[in-house]
Amino acid sequence: MTETYLIVGLGNPGREYRENRHNIGFMLIDRLAVRLNARMTRMQSKALVASARHDGMKIILAKPQTFMNNSGQAVQGLSHFYKITQENLILAHDDLDLPFGDLRLRPGGGAGGQKGVKSTIQRLGTNDFSRLRLGIGRPPGRMDPAAYVLQDFARGDAQILSETLDRAADAVFAFLEDGIDKAMNSFN
Repeated sequence: MTETYLIVGLGNPGREYRENRHNIGFMLIDRLAVRLNARMTRMQSKALVASARHDGMKIILAKPQTFMNNSGQAVQGLSHFYKITQENLILAHDDLDLPFGDLRLRPGGGAGGQKGVKSTIQRLGTNDFSRLRLGIGRPPGRMDPAAYVLQDFARGDAQILSETLDRAADAVFAFLEDGIDKAMNSFN
């Protein structure tokens, strides 16, 4: 039987959010879709999804369309529909506590203040699934973090953003091919 993996990128739906820091998870899913020659055209379980094959594995790419705070609805629905084991789920999301351009793979843990991760933990009833944390850095001065994450990346950030998304896509492929531990050793 073919193993199925679910790769979920967190973000907010809508054109006005497309380039926001909070949507770096969606940006990663778009990068993976290009690499896997998959088209994000289908709505399922409140998410925009695409299916692809890689090394004999079935890959489901997903961008929840519920807004960040309710992302767990889509993750739960897709996990149930595709009978995804916790080992075969990876959630990619923005992280204020990592410098812009840094990546961290983790096999589990808390939400760390990220409301999409919190929603997913609540809906799945576990925090035992892999995360790919994508650093967006801290807001400048006394700026409200909620306002910061909803700002677009600066034009000057384009090259670092693109390089980060390429490395993050490589990390996802390492996760798929070698498992979380080897991927962590290579990318953290």
